[in-house]
Amino acid sequence: MAFVPTKMFLTKGVGKHKDKLQSFELALRDAGIQHCNLVNVSSIIPPNCEIISAEEGKKLLKPGEITFVVMSQNATNEPNRLIAASVGLALPKDRSFYGYLSEYHSYGESAKKAGDYAEDLAATMLATTLGIEFDPDKAWDEKKQVFRMSGKIIKTANVTQTARGDKNGLWTTVIAAAVFIIE
Repeated sequence: MAFVPTKMFLTKGVGKHKDKLQSFELALRDAGIQHCNLVNVSSIIPPNCEIISAEEGKKLLKPGEITFVVMSQNATNEPNRLIAASVGLALPKDRSFYGYLSEYHSYGESAKKAGDYAEDLAATMLATTLGIEFDPDKAWDEKKQVFRMSGKIIKTANVTQTARGDKNGLWTTVIAAAVFIIE
């Protein structure tokens, strides 16, 4: 039996608590996916998988269901330490071909920097499978133009959550996730 998702949505969250595990649970709650049994999977967006809004996607989830996700997470209990979690995505123009997701987490980076990096990772993986020639040492903005001009990559995006460590030393957890729906 094959489990091939037909829909996917992006979500993110942040949680703070004295216990690390509870801060993770609160981040899942903030993202709206705490009631599912999450199974981490690797980075492929199935062909013809529809990208839907988080609001629409969360309505399709049932408490206790096994839910496949590509998730990035990061945590700190250091006061004021900036943390980021990001998931990037890249979709081919020909949607009968698969796309890519990437997970990235970092310290000290803005949401834009972490998000751009995750998006670059996903787009680079897709570009190499599509045979697009590019200079891997170029900045993301330059590569993005090459990828778009090739006509083979139609969309790149990311979902990124950042937070600063709680000033009183509570655990702070950030998550970003691509959540798959199997109908």
